[in-house]
Amino acid sequence: MYFELNFKSGKPTYLQIIEQVKYGLATGALRAGDQLPSIRALAEQLRINRNTVAKAYGELEHESVVQTEQGRGVFCGDGASQLNGKARRRILAQSLDGVIVQAYHLQIDGRELAELLQERLKAFAGRLGDAKQKE
Repeated sequence: MYFELNFKSGKPTYLQIIEQVKYGLATGALRAGDQLPSIRALAEQLRINRNTVAKAYGELEHESVVQTEQGRGVFCGDGASQLNGKARRRILAQSLDGVIVQAYHLQIDGRELAELLQERLKAFAGRLGDAKQKE
């Protein structure tokens, strides 16, 4: 899995790492048993302090998302499967919150936004149908 940080976001670096691991688990990019990069390797890749990565991994372990095996590394744990439903909804909710704020700034009311969402869902369903027919 590839990690990327946004230092301009205002969000602490360790929280960005935690979110990316949870996102990877929720989307299937990571699965139970997958090994995460070592603390040293990830810190070097991201050019951050090792303690920051250790803090992120510690939080993830506390939440039973990952397990540390002495001498072997950090692995996605069995508790990771619990993230799927909750994490997917949370990720989508965050994206929708951004859309709602953008609609507000563009002076699009709730009714018009809901209509636009329905239109886009229909268009997506049409593209899905077309793709399935081609198979």
